[in-house]
Order: sequence, then C-alpha cells, then structure tokens
Amino acid sequence: MKIIVTSVFVQDQDKALKFYTETLGFVKKHDIPVGEFRWITLVSPDEQDGTELLLEPNDHPAAKEYQKKIFADGIPATMFGVADINKEYKRLLENGVKFTMEPTKMGELTIAVFDDTSGNLIQIAQK
Repeated sequence: MKIIVTSVFVQDQDKALKFYTETLGFVKKHDIPVGEFRWITLVSPDEQDGTELLLEPNDHPAAKEYQKKIFADGIPATMFGVADINKEYKRLLENGVKFTMEPTKMGELTIAVFDDTSGNLIQIAQK
C-alpha cells in the first residue's frame, strides 16, 4: 500500500492553483470539472508520477471549521521536503510569501512555516 493522493483544503481553487504552481513550483497533473468544483492535483516537477496533492475545496462547514481552527492554532496543514531550506526560504520570501516561522533547527530537521494564501500554514523541512 502507498500514498497516491493527499489533500489540503483551499478557499479558492484558482487562487490556490496559481500559488502552488507559480510560487511554489508544483506542476498541475489533473484539472477535471466535478460539478461546481474541480479535481485539481499537483505533483513535484521532479516526481511527476509521485504522490499527488489535491487542492480540495473547503466548501463543507466541517472543512471550513477545521481549516480555520488549525490555522489559528498555528498548526501546519501539511509538510513538504526541500533540499536546501535556506535557499528555498530566501526564494519564497523574494516572491512575497509570508512566513510565520523562519528556518529553525528541530532535532534532525530544519523547518520553516509559511501562509499559502488559501487558509493554510505549510511547513517545509530539510533533513
């Protein structure tokens, strides 16, 4: 068994798609209409057959509440791995990304946390 799709709730799929592709650098894999929303998945440019990230609409009241509460409590919705966290931190800052935690050593990892502009905090980590 393996993880093939994981998701983050987003407030606006178009805005999230733009941020996750243009700012973060993910590649769109699927963009399929499903009723009033779309099945939009992204992949790493280096692993286009790897795990997909679904930009899941937060249309359900429970999804909105969950997303709002973990954001308010400073809990990242997910984590992405990076090869050089300081380089990535600088690149994202230069692209206007707002960080809530700058690169910080935590045991074997160095982590940083940013706002994805779609209602989530995202953690990046370097081993």
